[in-house]
Amino acid sequence: MGKFCVFIAFSFYLLLQTFNDVNAHTVNAACDNSLYAVNSTYSVNLNSLLSSLASNVVANGGFYNASLGEGSNQIYSLALCGRGYERQACVDCVEQAIQKSQQRCPNRIKSFRWTTRDSDNVSCLVRYANHSVLNKLVLHPPTLSNNPQNIEEHKSIMLFRREWEAMVNLTMEAATSAPENSSLVLKFYSVIRAEFTEFQDVYMMMQCTPDILSTECNRCLRQCVLNFQNNNWGSQGGAGRLPSCYFRWDLYLIPGSSENMTKVSLISGASNRTQEDTEIKPNNDKKGRRNRFQTIAIIVVPTVINLFVFVGLIIIYNRKIKSYKETITECSVSDEQSMLRFSLGMVLTATDDFSPENKLGEGGFGTVYKGILPNGYEIAVKRLVRGSGQGDTEFKNEVSLLTRLQHKNLVKLLGFCNEGDEEILVYELVPNSSLDHFIFVEDKRVLLTWEVRFRIIEGVVRGLVYLHEDSQLKIIHRDLKPNNILLDAEMNPKVADFGTARLFETDVTRAKTRKIAGARGYMAPEYWNHGQISAKSDVYSFGVMLLEIISGKRNNSFEGEGIAAFAWKRWVEGKPDMIIDHFLIENPRNEIIKLIQIGLLCVQENAAKRPTMSSVIIWLGSETIIIPLPKAPAFIQSQSESESGSLEMSDVFTELSCR
Repeated sequence: MGKFCVFIAFSFYLLLQTFNDVNAHTVNAACDNSLYAVNSTYSVNLNSLLSSLASNVVANGGFYNASLGEGSNQIYSLALCGRGYERQACVDCVEQAIQKSQQRCPNRIKSFRWTTRDSDNVSCLVRYANHSVLNKLVLHPPTLSNNPQNIEEHKSIMLFRREWEAMVNLTMEAATSAPENSSLVLKFYSVIRAEFTEFQDVYMMMQCTPDILSTECNRCLRQCVLNFQNNNWGSQGGAGRLPSCYFRWDLYLIPGSSENMTKVSLISGASNRTQEDTEIKPNNDKKGRRNRFQTIAIIVVPTVINLFVFVGLIIIYNRKIKSYKETITECSVSDEQSMLRFSLGMVLTATDDFSPENKLGEGGFGTVYKGILPNGYEIAVKRLVRGSGQGDTEFKNEVSLLTRLQHKNLVKLLGFCNEGDEEILVYELVPNSSLDHFIFVEDKRVLLTWEVRFRIIEGVVRGLVYLHEDSQLKIIHRDLKPNNILLDAEMNPKVADFGTARLFETDVTRAKTRKIAGARGYMAPEYWNHGQISAKSDVYSFGVMLLEIISGKRNNSFEGEGIAAFAWKRWVEGKPDMIIDHFLIENPRNEIIKLIQIGLLCVQENAAKRPTMSSVIIWLGSETIIIPLPKAPAFIQSQSESESGSLEMSDVFTELSCR
């Protein structure tokens, strides 16, 4: 009885997971969250490239790819029209796909859209990104659609599913059997019309972009079908789309699929009986016995099938639980805390084997990739440098600390993986990358309005107040800089990268270390010169970053001096306006100057004169409190490169118990 209750609970869990997966795959899934600025160089290049895309597709036989621009402003595009298209129909389809992409994914750096125009009997694809999209298999994000009517209202659903799956295999085999050297127009396309046993004819179409391999096309189509089965099975028709392929089935002719249609019969031999075979005739003993056997079978067979199905579900449940435990386990870390340990297999699946297309960034200790878990949840995976031991300290430190830290302005560590020579950290995905990707890029900085910048500053301050004073621990971050401030979809900040953070006892205010870590331009003078660290070290780093946010300029962009020295000189000259980013000129001057004053207070040479972060949060929220006047900052020459080293922190860390 206990197992039965567990089975019922697990079934309900799977139902909820399916509901969540459907939502994850149907809401604005054809574009990512990265934005480009309106009227930016990237925007101009994109519009220029898309304006001629439709005509170029037709001129090049139905498939076309191109790129425009240089460096970070380079845009890559790809377009395809389905087989048998007419010239104007293809042009109209591509233009509609472009229009819909820009309507539903405004100002998005990456987008793809498969479009079907029923009136013109044509289907097409438009795809663009800030990296090359040619000859690359891409399996996410998926989009799905389905018919609201339910196929399961009809009889013989098991027979229908068996024949439907056979049709999938036939269509997929036909689509992927094209020789690699065949014409692009002829590759990776098939449409089948199948006759079913107890249902009207079913139509199915599959197509891949012709630039990938046949094995990749097969993989893509199988993923499309699986996405549909997991989320929309039971519908009377539907479609699954990925950037590299398209799958659709329906109970009527699919627009754009009339060319080269293959007709097949999937009628089961067991159903080819005449009416006479099943008619009851009392005077015929053999037929009477046959009828009795049929009656018994009608009663017994479903019962046996139900029993096997029930037992099968129990087995599947046990396997899923076992698999889940093997894939994600709970690992004990210091101070009786626990967190998830991911298997390497799950990480590889989530990141598509650390595909370069999923790469989000790279730092001194490793590379960060985007990943998608089986339930559709997006993650960021930091893969530390393998085998070198360079990231061992960072790995242990981050796991040890972030396990015990929970705040909306700190990045959330979901778990870790340490198999073989791999050391991997798994975080929540923060979609808008880091602050430096916006504040130091002219085209993107325009998106950082005064309101957004103030929200970022305030959020960072709240995160530091939590680290220094409000959490169960006392943490000095030691590497505060725009690279380590992540921005979520609403541009709210999250302090990240605790690999070099230092844990203090609650009654300890400062300490000394033999080695330093971090970027020199953000280091407090007492830390850089004497190895002394305290909460005021973070205050200094915050002050430098605050002045960067106000000015829109890097700390190392001033010849022979840092931004603190530049800002102090302009402050003494009575010219604070020279510090302010030209994008902020129309915004409230007094509020901005107040933040410059706070920034200069934070970078004062004497650590004792710097404010605490709790004082800063009070100043930000008050218009009446008188803020002290700053003294001269420390004139440390800024450097762009990080001069860092791993601290000998054996007294700080606790070894992971499940290594």
